[in-house]
Amino acid sequence: MVNITRTGDSKFIKVRCTGCKNEQIIFGKTATKVKCLVCSKTLSTPTGGKSRIKSRILEVL
Repeated sequence: MVNITRTGDSKFIKVRCTGCKNEQIIFGKTATKVKCLVCSKTLSTPTGGKSRIKSRILEVL
């Protein structure tokens, strides 16, 4: 798990699901759980600010 600690603007993040290897773009400050569109595994959870990413980060957009 990675916690994004950048200050300033929130970014979109390209992540890879650890279950099915699907690549998906998510927002850095989510208000709800984000699940994989293919296998429904949780990719990130809200923490009140920046999201806690539970998948592999490929690129910050």
